[in-house]
Formats: sequence, structure tokens, C-alpha cells
Amino acid sequence: MTAAVLEEALKKATLAWISVGGAPALALWCMPLDGALIVVSGPGEQFAPGLADARRVEVRLRGDNGGLIVVSEMAVARVQPGSEDWETVAPQLASKRLNASGTADQLIARWVSSGASVVRLTPDQDKAVTAPDLSSSSGAEPLRDTPATVPVKRPFKLHKVRRR
Repeated sequence: MTAAVLEEALKKATLAWISVGGAPALALWCMPLDGALIVVSGPGEQFAPGLADARRVEVRLRGDNGGLIVVSEMAVARVQPGSEDWETVAPQLASKRLNASGTADQLIARWVSSGASVVRLTPDQDKAVTAPDLSSSSGAEPLRDTPATVPVKRPFKLHKVRRR
């Protein structure tokens, strides 16, 4: 049953939580293709540090109801510009890329010139985990320190509120 759940989750995936080298998972846009996920990252695209150079990653996929249904270890293979695989994958990925400026051909040219990476994530069927074997913890990471915090003020009250 694990293989069937993984296969179905891969077909419907548009967003995957990807963890590289044990780092906190990042929500990344992806495109399912032939039982794998295709992810683009780099300058002008989504931020995924270390993904292009990684050999294996942990991927979490959600179901129709939005909840986690499968966790799988996946092999990472970079799709090189000019290769036969690139000629197949890049146009499909560019056409599905939402809010991209320019045409698909311009987008592909930008990926090549900027050094953006397109990777194929291929699941390892033996290392997929589905219910009931999923962890019961939420998987939430603790808040990270950031200089972007803003002191919170008390809410503004227009009129005096009477207490009874």
C-alpha cells in the first residue's frame, strides 16, 4: 500500500516539503513527471540552499485534505542544460511556472544564464513511510531568531470601553 500512496501523492504534488541534509524542510513548488518531482531553484527562483548539490533529500507530501500522508527519501539528479532530459523537462516546467515574466523560452534562457538548477527527485520505494507509521508529532520547528521582529503594541481603542 505504501507504493500506491506514494505514487498517488507524487501525481498530485504541486508543493513538497523538502529537507536537505537534516536542515528544516522548505516548502517548494514542484512539478510531477513520470513518477518523480521536478524542482527549479536558484537566482530569480525559489530559495533551496544545497538542493542542487545534494545526493539525497527527505520529502514530505500532503494529501487532498492538506495533511501529511507520506514521507520519502528521494535521490537528487540535476538536469543539465542541453541534455536530452533538459529538452524534455525544461519546456514542461516553464509552461507550468506560475507568475513567470516572459515566455517559456525566455524563462528557460534565464534559467541557463543565471545558473538556476533544475533537479529531478526520484523516490526510493523502500524508504517511504505512510500512515499508520508516520510520526504522531507535528514536525513543527521552533521559531528561528530573526532581526525582522517588531514590538507589538496594545490594540488601539477608539472609544472607552465600560466594564460592568
